[in-house]
Amino acid sequence: MSNPAVYPPPSAPPANMFGNVPGYEGIAAGGGGYLPPPMPAEPIAPPQPGPAPDDWSIPLLSEDVAREAFINFASSHCCYRSDPATDGVITNMEPCNTFRYRLETFTESRSTEWAHKPHEGEQPDFYTQTAPQPWDVQATPPNLFTNHKTEIRVPYTSSLKDCHSCHGQGTMPCEECQGNGYKPCFVCNGTGAQNNENCSRCNASGKDRCRDCDARGTKKCDTCDGKRQLLTYIQLKVEWTNHVEDHLVEQNSGLTVDDLHSVSGKELFKNNQYLVYPLLGFPNPVIAQVSERLVKEHQSKHAQNSRILQQRQTVELIPITKVNYKWKANMHVYFVYGNEHKVSASDYPATCCCCVIM
Repeated sequence: MSNPAVYPPPSAPPANMFGNVPGYEGIAAGGGGYLPPPMPAEPIAPPQPGPAPDDWSIPLLSEDVAREAFINFASSHCCYRSDPATDGVITNMEPCNTFRYRLETFTESRSTEWAHKPHEGEQPDFYTQTAPQPWDVQATPPNLFTNHKTEIRVPYTSSLKDCHSCHGQGTMPCEECQGNGYKPCFVCNGTGAQNNENCSRCNASGKDRCRDCDARGTKKCDTCDGKRQLLTYIQLKVEWTNHVEDHLVEQNSGLTVDDLHSVSGKELFKNNQYLVYPLLGFPNPVIAQVSERLVKEHQSKHAQNSRILQQRQTVELIPITKVNYKWKANMHVYFVYGNEHKVSASDYPATCCCCVIM
């Protein structure tokens, strides 16, 4: 058999593989990081305060609702007897409501990199017109406050190059057989004989046809898909991100932040505009301070390498009711919280050990 063809080793895309496009100087194959957006052509109006709600309060929880929530809580635990929930006498209920503030900043960021694909007959357009600048390329955004990514080929940046992996051959040496087309026979380990007799598997040749390449010694180049040429172009990556930050005002119920993250509350306030205005007049001073701090941080941080498209701030009042009840002459406490009427009862007085792990 003739010696297999010798191919130069595959290489990374050479530096001179990509052209020099005005406005995109210095872009490497690995990308050039996020690009700061241009300054707006016209002055931006300062944010305006949103409308204040008429009612900041939540109706008090009724005893019937508190009892039903407690009964459901007990029945959901296989080791809890229902007696305290059904027979306990509610002696007092007091609200321990808290606020949750949420700020969302919806941004668009852009980055560019040189990219390539197998040439499939596309007409290169490099220098037929001036390539648009990264922030001038049209990109359709998703719904507001929705994360999304897309990739766009920048017009007038594409050209044809020989494939750098196969050096324009369209094929690569088969790695399975090292480009020979044959491998040592697995029965006789390439000796041609087995038990002092000619190997019947390979007819004493000591070789097996390589099934990976059908004995050709080469396989189609993965980089150019056998097309020999690549279409190189500048790829624009556009990413829309909704940056969300929550803050829960501390409360004395003993409920954890994780507890309260799992429930919803009454929406007291929602306002969205290009840039929102801090809630400086909010009745709870902590919410007013947090709003001012987060709005300032978001507008400073996210405007550096991305374009702010919209902001939204929401205030929820999370209902928390402390329920004192008497059962078998002893006083106990549980909490009902959220619109879902979840219950927290760390000292439930009637548990058993009926659950056995098999």
